[in-house]
Amino acid sequence: MHRILIVEDEDIIRNSLQKLLQRNGYETEQARNVQDMLDHHRISDYSLIISDLRLPGAPGTDLIKLAGEVPVLIMTSYASLKSAVDTMKLGAVDYIPKPFDQAEMLSAVKRILGAQRPSKEFRSPTHASCGMIGSGPAMKAVFNIIHKVAHTDATVLIHGETGTGKELAAKAIHAESRRGDKPLICVNCAAIPETLIEAELFGHEKGAFTGAAESRIGLVAAADGGTLFLDEIGELPLEAQARLLRVLQEGEVRPIGSVKSRDVDVRLVAATHRNLQKLCQLGRFREDLFYRINVVNLNIPPLRERSKDVLEIADYLLEKYSAKMHKPGMELAPDAIQAITTYNWPGNIREMENSIQRAVILCDEGEAISHDLLGINLALIEIDSDDDFEPSSPPRRRPLEKDTPDGLSLEDYFTRFVLENQDAMSETELAHKLGVSRKCLWERRQKLGIPRKKTASPG
Repeated sequence: MHRILIVEDEDIIRNSLQKLLQRNGYETEQARNVQDMLDHHRISDYSLIISDLRLPGAPGTDLIKLAGEVPVLIMTSYASLKSAVDTMKLGAVDYIPKPFDQAEMLSAVKRILGAQRPSKEFRSPTHASCGMIGSGPAMKAVFNIIHKVAHTDATVLIHGETGTGKELAAKAIHAESRRGDKPLICVNCAAIPETLIEAELFGHEKGAFTGAAESRIGLVAAADGGTLFLDEIGELPLEAQARLLRVLQEGEVRPIGSVKSRDVDVRLVAATHRNLQKLCQLGRFREDLFYRINVVNLNIPPLRERSKDVLEIADYLLEKYSAKMHKPGMELAPDAIQAITTYNWPGNIREMENSIQRAVILCDEGEAISHDLLGINLALIEIDSDDDFEPSSPPRRRPLEKDTPDGLSLEDYFTRFVLENQDAMSETELAHKLGVSRKCLWERRQKLGIPRKKTASPG
C-alpha cells in the first residue's frame, strides 16, 4: 500500500484530504508544517508528499529540497499559480489548484504514483530544442508517440487546431530520427497557388509550361534522404495527391514534362486541422492516399486542454522576447497571470506568442506586464455584488451533511464557506478568500448549485 504524507496547516482541508485518500485505499499521515514533519516523520517512509505551498514557518518549497527521490505534489490557490510553476522548476512533480475536486486530486495522485520514474521520452532535449514545451499528461502522451515513431520511417499524420505547434512536432520527429542530419523541407500546401503546387513539389523540365524558363528539381527531390513535412495536406489538389501517392508507393518522382523518373528516399510527415475522412467522403481527398499517410496519428492538444502547461509556456515566451527586446527580468503581474490562466486561447500557442511579444514591446522597463498589455479579451461573465444574475438552470443543490467540520469533503467545505459568508462579502472578496478567480467562483456555484441571494428591491 502506498503511504502518503499530507502537509497542510488548515485542519479542515488536511483532515478531509486524509479521509478522501484513506477511502480510496491509501495509507496517510499528517503534518501541520515543515518542522512538524521533520520532528515526527521520516521522508523515506512515504511514496508521495502532498504539501501546501504556503505554510507557517518554512514554505512548502523546502520540502522539495528535503524529499530527495520522493515526489512532492504542491497544492496552491489560483492566485499563486506563477509560484507553482516556479516550484515545479525546483523539482515538484506537479501542482494542483485549491479548492479542488475530489476526482481531480485522486487522478493526480494515481498518475504520480503510477509513474514514479518519469521517462526521458516525455521531455527530451530534442523536443525542448524544437520549442515544444509542456509537462502535463497531454503533452507527455505526445512526446511518448514522437519518441516511439521518430526512429522509424513510418508516415505520421499530425492533427491539431491552428497554432498548436504541428510544425514543431514535425521538427521534433525529424530531429530525433536517423535522418536528423539530412534536409527537413517544410511546405504549407495552403500557401502555394493551386496552379503552381505540382511544379513546386515535383519539379519540372524547361519549357514544360508557360513560364518554365529552366528545369527545377522540386521540393520532394530536395528532401531526398531527409523528411518532407506537408502542412495542411487537406488543401492539396487531387492531381497533386495522385503524384504524391506514387512517390510514397514507388519511391520515385517524375518532374512535369519529363519522361524519366528519379528515385527518392523521403520520409513524409503530414499535418492538417481538417477531417480528412470527411473530405474523402466528399470526393476532395483520395482515399488511397489517406490510408497511405494515416499510419501513425499524432494529435496535438489545444492550449485550453493543457492547463498545467499554460504558465510554463508563457514563462518561456516571456524569457524569449524579453531577451530579444533587451528587456531582461520582465515579469507578469497577478492580473496578467489571472488572464493567461483564464483565457481560452482560440489561437493556441501562436496567439499566446503574439500576445506576449506585444506585451513585452509595450511594457516599460522595470514594470510588471499587466493584463491590458496582453491585448486579450477575456469575455468573462462579471457578477457584481448588487446585481441579480443567476444561472438559468442551476443544478439541484445537495444538502450539506450534518457532520463535524473534520468530516467535510472539500466540496462541502467550499459550499459551507460561501453560504456562511456571502451575505457579508462581495463576490470579489469571496473569491479572494477562497484563492480563486471570480469566474471560477461562478463556475463552482453552478456546479454545486449554490445560488446567489438577490438584493431586495426597494419598496
